[in-house]
Amino acid sequence: MDAAEAQHHHMHGMAPPPDSSTASPEMMHHKMMMHMTFFWGTNAEILFRRWPGERSGMYALALIFIFVLAFIVEWLTHCRLIKEDSSGAAAGLIRTLMHTVRVGLAYLVMLAVMSFNVGVFLVAIGGHCVGFFLFGSRFFKRSEAVSAYVKL
Repeated sequence: MDAAEAQHHHMHGMAPPPDSSTASPEMMHHKMMMHMTFFWGTNAEILFRRWPGERSGMYALALIFIFVLAFIVEWLTHCRLIKEDSSGAAAGLIRTLMHTVRVGLAYLVMLAVMSFNVGVFLVAIGGHCVGFFLFGSRFFKRSEAVSAYVKL
């Protein structure tokens, strides 16, 4: 295959990856770390380069971090810090700020899941699940009928 065919077959105009004989050892190590299918293991890169690294403790900390991020996304989705009937510039700005933080955190969870690590995927789902159960399922909220009955 000549250079023109290689360029045509590789992402429409983007240069093909460097030949392994000319790539630096760091580049080859990084290239080997990129997974495009789900894998199970503690040796993963999540969100940042070389994080959490090769230590199991740091991997566990990364999983806790992703769980908490997903949990906070659900809390921000279902919390009502401002009354629904509130209007005005301050209420609008606070709602906008909360929405922006929620979407930003949701994107971080999505990017973490894109590491294709099964552990990250499971804790992200777990964080969303627990967060929704506590804040969105209304399991812990009393129904209107029960509340009205108790008030009598």
